[in-house]
Amino acid sequence: MTGLRRCWPLVIGIALNCCAYGADPSAGRALPTEMSTEHANTMKISVKIKDKVLSATLIDGETTRDFVSLLPLTVTMNDLFRREKFAHLPRAISTAGKRSHTYEVGQLIYWSPGPDLAIYYRQDGEKIPDPGIIVLGKIDSGVETLDLPGSVKVTIELIQ
Repeated sequence: MTGLRRCWPLVIGIALNCCAYGADPSAGRALPTEMSTEHANTMKISVKIKDKVLSATLIDGETTRDFVSLLPLTVTMNDLFRREKFAHLPRAISTAGKRSHTYEVGQLIYWSPGPDLAIYYRQDGEKIPDPGIIVLGKIDSGVETLDLPGSVKVTIELIQ
């Protein structure tokens, strides 16, 4: 009987789990998180710099979809603060995305006052001034390719 008493919490936990999720064994799995849903709705782009081609994963959102409507796009990206390459976009795009005042290396962002596209290749710890940036996506690997002095011509295309 003592062994049975020690098992009661486990038996009750299993019973509650079955009540909450039904008898289907797969029903107890965690619900999709926001991140997994976001991942399912992503697009890929290629970023060609000289003889290198990088890929980037875009975050689904109104601002990103408006950016994709500009592709393919060839721009001259200038250096700013030895941390990012930026280029003026041919027109302003949606500002419906979430704004941030911090960034990560590799992020592809929209700066609405420009209207500019930028890619961060180095962290300098500085905060981004108002109105902040809208993250469009992130370079998958090889962002150090942008760590070169001066301007560079870049071609961005949607990967089908």
